[in-house]
Amino acid sequence: MNIDLIKQKAGIIGESDAISQVLEMVAQVANVDISVLINGESGTGKELVSKALHLGSKRASSELVIVNCGAIPEGIIESELFGHKKGAYTDAADSRKGYFETANKGTIFLDEIGDMPLETQVKVLRVLESGEFMRVGDSVTKKTDVRVIAATNKDLAKLVQEGKFRQDLYYRLKTVTINIPPLRKRANDIRLLVDRFALQFSRTNDIKYKGFTPESIKEMQDYHWPGNVRELRNFVESILILQKGERITADMVANQLIGDKIEPMENNTSLPVVVNRDPDQAERELILRQLLFLRQDIEDLKLMMKESSFSELNSSRSINQSFGSAIQDNEIFDENENLIKGKMIGAFNTKDLEKEMIIRTLEHFNNNRRAAAKSLDMSERTLYRKINDYGIEKKIKKDS
Repeated sequence: MNIDLIKQKAGIIGESDAISQVLEMVAQVANVDISVLINGESGTGKELVSKALHLGSKRASSELVIVNCGAIPEGIIESELFGHKKGAYTDAADSRKGYFETANKGTIFLDEIGDMPLETQVKVLRVLESGEFMRVGDSVTKKTDVRVIAATNKDLAKLVQEGKFRQDLYYRLKTVTINIPPLRKRANDIRLLVDRFALQFSRTNDIKYKGFTPESIKEMQDYHWPGNVRELRNFVESILILQKGERITADMVANQLIGDKIEPMENNTSLPVVVNRDPDQAERELILRQLLFLRQDIEDLKLMMKESSFSELNSSRSINQSFGSAIQDNEIFDENENLIKGKMIGAFNTKDLEKEMIIRTLEHFNNNRRAAAKSLDMSERTLYRKINDYGIEKKIKKDS
């Protein structure tokens, strides 16, 4: 299949050597009925590559079924993949097809397959080897003729060593492996990507578009783009809205990137903690913070069990006083790590923590409630209610 035709059909943009190698591999294997494993960081365009493989295959006239394995709860993933028989479980009012049955004669794309439970992996392997499967709650074997394309942003070989991914499925999937480069390794494609995203967005939303200066493109090429192409697209759309039809300059890009930048922990004084690190590490640190909050709940329960209601009331007053004093003296948060100091855990309750978290986040975003709500991972409605409940609005107006 012609590479230019692949790019046109699948919507893949780029002329760099890195993306050209990917397209050459797609052209070689698209028409061969074999399973393919696509490796790449989040946001690099793994789904587009799967689309290119499907459109270049003999199955192009049939359906491409896209499944995000990481987004399906473990308890229902087998029902989603293989279907279920009527009455298989409480809510199974009717029999239904699964994705493998729907994709018969076509292609199924299993995105984030590294998140698939081990029990389900066994059944996927059976489909790959024999085309056979059974609906949940059924005893009748069904067959499907489907090509499997899988993708992951994880190191499957490492997961195999850790016993979290089946070795036989791993080797079956990696018959052909396509590695998609991150955007930072194909910086020469940024100009083409920006032009495409800007034209599409401005046309769809009837926004004036005067283009990007060469210096602004250079500014973007020098940025590392941890969120890859997905992040670049969001950035382009955002800056077009904010600059209201102006020609985008390097200063505009630099200022926007600084505003969007996820700061290193040691430089970030806002709450909640967001760090410029890989997703797994960031998630671990956020989990640690939640564990600290949980520890506070345990301390509260201990107080309730040990003290009388009168003593508990006095203790609560003391807690509030010590909390306010500690905030003023900056004793709670470690200035080097922006984490709650261990000695302070148990010194105040979770409502105080939440209130302080909201205040700091609002201050960080200059009282932009939409941005604060997004950072706090809550809806704007919930944030407005909490601002009202805690009387935060009065405090912010008084301080400003």
